[in-house]
Amino acid sequence: MQRYFVANEQFADNKVFIDGEDARHIMRVMRMSEGDNVICCNEKGNSALCKIEDISGDEVNLRVVEWLDEAKEMPVSVTIANGLPKGDKLELVIQKGTELGASAFIPFMASRSIVKWDSKKGDKKVERWSKIAKEAAEQSHRTKVPHVSEPVPLNKLLQMSSEYDYKIVAYEEEAKRGEKSRLASLLSDIKQGQSLLVVIGPEGGLAEKEIESFRENGFVMCGFGPRILRAETAPLYVLAAVSYHTELMG
Repeated sequence: MQRYFVANEQFADNKVFIDGEDARHIMRVMRMSEGDNVICCNEKGNSALCKIEDISGDEVNLRVVEWLDEAKEMPVSVTIANGLPKGDKLELVIQKGTELGASAFIPFMASRSIVKWDSKKGDKKVERWSKIAKEAAEQSHRTKVPHVSEPVPLNKLLQMSSEYDYKIVAYEEEAKRGEKSRLASLLSDIKQGQSLLVVIGPEGGLAEKEIESFRENGFVMCGFGPRILRAETAPLYVLAAVSYHTELMG
C-alpha cells in the first residue's frame, strides 16, 4: 500500500490533509480517488491507515481509519558519517542505507575527499539527498525518514560524536591485519534504544591525522570483515550487520 510521510500539523484529530508533491503523486501518478486507502506516517514515527475522502485542487483530504502498530525501525539508532565521495555515490548510500534502516546521514569533509563542497549550491544538493531518503523510506515501508545533514568539517563531526553511545571508524588497516572481533564485540554490547555513529572515509580513505583525532575522541577502529570495501559499500555492510544482530538474532 502506498505510504506518505506527513508533517504533524497536517494531522488534526482523525483527519489528515496532504498537499504539494505528495498530493500530485496521489492524483496524477497513482490515479487514486475517493475511497482509496493509503498509509500516512507522522514525524513521531506513528503510522495510520487512512481513507481518501475528498480530492480538491491540489489537496487530498483523508480520514484516519486506524492507527497501526508497525515495528519497522531498527531497535538501535545508526548514523552513517561519510567522507564526501565523488559522483553520485552518496546518493546510493542514502538510498540503500535508508532501506537498510539508517537513522541519519552526516556527510563530512575529509582531507582526501576529491569533491569539494560548494556552499552556494549546497541547499539544492541537501534537498535532493533528503528527497532520496524520503522516497526510499516510503518504498521500504519505514515509519521514519532518516535525517540528512549538510556536510560538516571534521571538528564539527567530532563535537557531534559526544551525543552517541557508541562510535566506530571503518579502518582498512584493521581489516588488513585480520582484526574482526571489535565490531562483533560492539554488536554484542549495544542495547535497544542506544545509538551508534559509524564513520567511513572517502575513496582515498582517512588520513593518519584524522584517525588520531577519532581515537582521541573515543572512537573505536574496526575492520569490516577480511576484505577491503569501497566507500559506498562499507555503510551498507555495517547496517546489514547491525540489522542481523539486533533484529534477526535478537
